[in-house]
Amino acid sequence: MLLADARFKPLVFVLCLLSGVSGCEPTSVPENRAADILSQQSQAGFEQVLPGQPLVFPRDHLSHPGFRTEWWYLTANLETAKGQWIAVQWTLFRIATQPLSGSEGATGWQDTQRFMAHAVLTTEKKRWQAERFARGGIGQAGVEGEPYRLWLDNWRWQGLESSPFPATLTFSDSHSDAHTDAHTNSDTSMSDSSMAATLNIRSYGNLVRQGEAGYSQKDPKDPRLASYYYSMPFLLLDGVVTLDGETIAVKGEGWFDREWSSQAMSEHQTGWDWFSLHLDDGRALMLYQLRSTQHVPFAFGSLSWPDGRSIALSSDEASLTPIATSTLSGREIPTRWHLQVPAQQIDLDVQAQREDQLLPFLFPYWEGPVTASGSHNGQGFMELTGY
Repeated sequence: MLLADARFKPLVFVLCLLSGVSGCEPTSVPENRAADILSQQSQAGFEQVLPGQPLVFPRDHLSHPGFRTEWWYLTANLETAKGQWIAVQWTLFRIATQPLSGSEGATGWQDTQRFMAHAVLTTEKKRWQAERFARGGIGQAGVEGEPYRLWLDNWRWQGLESSPFPATLTFSDSHSDAHTDAHTNSDTSMSDSSMAATLNIRSYGNLVRQGEAGYSQKDPKDPRLASYYYSMPFLLLDGVVTLDGETIAVKGEGWFDREWSSQAMSEHQTGWDWFSLHLDDGRALMLYQLRSTQHVPFAFGSLSWPDGRSIALSSDEASLTPIATSTLSGREIPTRWHLQVPAQQIDLDVQAQREDQLLPFLFPYWEGPVTASGSHNGQGFMELTGY
């Protein structure tokens, strides 16, 4: 999911905004040019992703300021005592405005690290979301170990040791919210909207190194376009969420992703489709494809077990096919998919639980909970960009 990843589309504007570059107003970077900008964001001096470099822990749970971009990403499907579902997405992004080699000794307001965070809570009837930005170097946001901690303002991931788990995630946001009909793109009402969450998170399975031992190539013909990528897909969560003043106990399953890199994507790549699924036989499936104007989509993924077993899936072993779309804010978004991994007897119909999940951040992208049926039942998250 990185770097040729939807999660980095918002970073295009943020990188400009927080580094003081002119000509980066949101209107100057329309959605259909985000891929162009991402494909050009490599810059001499940043560290590069190379195959054969082992991931080392707990070091690689922390920040990698020599690389241009990275993120810490949680998604979760939760349930109330009454059987109602609530989905959670929480992300911390780090962006370097210039290479470390050109910013040695920069501290305080001159620090070259910038941060952005997204928080989203979704139910069947409504979605709550918030986006925040911060500078590094002044205590407003950061990443620390011993004990492990991520934070931006009062949004905080607090671990107990040097690992991300076990941990408690807390965030809250309150604002006036314009409710928009996704099919007409017209404001229908204004109301006060508030959300908060306190979630305890623990891992019951092993860490999964995606790609080749953590080296995840994003273009089939260019090994330079890659990220370091690992997942912790076997998480259990419990706690409370508060939605518009109502506090609700929840519990369920989650997925944690980490990636970092300096080179985003190829000029010819136009968008991404990403799925993380917990199957009813206990396995975790990740499938991801990048669409291109020059070749068929480049697909890859992994299938993992809680006991530590994991197999990488190549483009000729998996297929991702859209089978139905929804019109959201004038865009045709594929909200139902057919996913297949024939060698593993996986044949799934994946459906968005809530179709209106085009998140209204600086660069909108679709992300939300999904259900799976067919050869297996399951649930998870889907992320779509470039439509």
